Amino acid sequence: MISHVSVSRGRAPARRLRFACLPLALASAFGGLAHAQEAPTLGETVVTANRTPQALSDLVGDVSIIDRQTIERSGATGVADVLARLPGIEISRTGGVGNTTSLFIRGAETRFTAVYLDGVRIDSQTTGGAGWEGIPLSQIDRIEVLRGPAAAVYGSDAIGGVIQLFTRRGENGVAPYAGIGLGSNGLRKIEGGVSGKSGLFDYSFGVAHEESKGYNLQPVAKRNVVKDGFTNPDRDGYNSTSGNVKLGFQITPDQRIDATLLTSDIKAGYDATVSYKTKLPILFANDVANNTLRTAGLTWSAKWNDVYSTRVQVTDSQSVYKTQPSFYRTETNLRGFLFQNEFRFGPHLVTATLERREDALNNAPTTTSKLLSRDRSQDALSLGYGFVQGPHSLQLHVRHDKDSEFGGKTTGSAAYGYAITPALRFTASAGTAFRAPTLYQRFSEYGLASLKPESSRNVELGLQYTEGATRAGIVVYNNQVRNLIGFDGSAKGCASSFGCYSSTARARYQGVTLSGGHRIGDVTLRASLDFQDPRDLATHNLLARRAQRHATFGADWRVAGWTLGAEVQTSSKRYDDAANSVQLGGYTVLNLSASTQITRDLNLIARVDNVGNKDYQYARLYANAGRIAYVGLKWTPQ
Repeated sequence: MISHVSVSRGRAPARRLRFACLPLALASAFGGLAHAQEAPTLGETVVTANRTPQALSDLVGDVSIIDRQTIERSGATGVADVLARLPGIEISRTGGVGNTTSLFIRGAETRFTAVYLDGVRIDSQTTGGAGWEGIPLSQIDRIEVLRGPAAAVYGSDAIGGVIQLFTRRGENGVAPYAGIGLGSNGLRKIEGGVSGKSGLFDYSFGVAHEESKGYNLQPVAKRNVVKDGFTNPDRDGYNSTSGNVKLGFQITPDQRIDATLLTSDIKAGYDATVSYKTKLPILFANDVANNTLRTAGLTWSAKWNDVYSTRVQVTDSQSVYKTQPSFYRTETNLRGFLFQNEFRFGPHLVTATLERREDALNNAPTTTSKLLSRDRSQDALSLGYGFVQGPHSLQLHVRHDKDSEFGGKTTGSAAYGYAITPALRFTASAGTAFRAPTLYQRFSEYGLASLKPESSRNVELGLQYTEGATRAGIVVYNNQVRNLIGFDGSAKGCASSFGCYSSTARARYQGVTLSGGHRIGDVTLRASLDFQDPRDLATHNLLARRAQRHATFGADWRVAGWTLGAEVQTSSKRYDDAANSVQLGGYTVLNLSASTQITRDLNLIARVDNVGNKDYQYARLYANAGRIAYVGLKWTPQ
């Protein structure tokens, strides 16, 4: 099930209303078809919006939820591919699975999304942002996505949104599972695990292995040798192995300890371009990128009485990226400490949180660079207030972060929701956010130590309709970012003759998201449609690799014991560069799926993606896979 709740923040300036007119008109036409996915359970609890468990019906935020069944039926091999089917999200990737992947929430930079896995922060201190290509989808049981700035709750990085990934948790009894799958390009998958609960102790273990022969990622370059250079015409496959452990112990009815561990290693082929001007023989090397991810977390939760509860958490993550035979290696280590206090008085919720984050970067020397080893820390105090009563919902947050290098940074947010009728709800909110420059952006040979933190101001408005099997929502947002960091080839005062990072640009991310769903008998319809304008305000150009329009439309039909699905993903043209001189064509692809319960314990899943074998690119010269098929079997004893 994919649940989507649209709630928004603030007010769009009057001069932008023309931009919203078309979506507003379409919203009226869409009615219940706007984003038809399985209707959410309004009593369902989510934690991402305010970092504390909260009923979905009480949220004042633009949130989507993806469960394990949806992940399995998607047939996707990467987390980003699943997320790209949600409202407001696009991806860019230099080739296939395992290669560098960017994720844009409402057009915002990939580093503007704060990412957590079982509460453990994942980030890179090189270019910034999570390494999506290194996160193993096979271990993920649930995903929560919050669109819109959340720095007042989560601190640095949450300018565009927050994504929380969760692994499986043990429940009553013993629940083993095993699965296999085969697909195009020599794809093979195998997974297995067990979860359960015995007395006060619950557990979950899972392992998975996946490999593919792949395809040639850069077939276009062979036809443009003079302009683009030579690339290896080989097939660029990948090989990944992952595992996770989650343990829980209920000390008393009101106190609990949780421990999580995850490890993932993926090796993926890629093509390093060799200039046609070289005087040496062209030797096609087998270029391989290796992503390693390790996460660990320990949490103690305690409810001391009906009013006061606490959560103490220690987390650690390590992200390593390296390439061969052209050697490059970068490693980010991130450690977090959290002490959260909650006070509940009837409809009131007050939170007070102390948090510390420690980042360390180790960049190995290459033939053109020196060893870079730096660290920093951020200490924070955040306060929150929530009120839910009758048709009213109010959420206020303020946070002060003290960086070991930049000093203090204060962010805040305010959000209000009002139920006009039991089925129709209006929301408005505003918030500020920031992202501190990475250690690489400040201290590498391309860095400037004087870089300032990127900061933003966001306002949103939302309207959500939910009644029976019909849902529809609209969000209008405007997010202004100052001190936007980019690479400047003419920057002064840096060590590299190629240029340095600079923080002089400004950007505006504005747009409208329509979403909704409707069920007619055994047919469930779903759709989302985004109109956006992610723009560099200094040049007035569109930001690279982001479309002004993208949409997803789908339908599921339950018939004769089968669930048959069809999905269309479409996007308008984009530009591959900041100058908007290299255009990437728009695309529309059709995906088909079918699943059924063969026996009581055995489930079959089959998919054909890109049925029309559409030739399209997320990034210039890097091809997508074309038409691919997948068949999988999953054993889950009942």
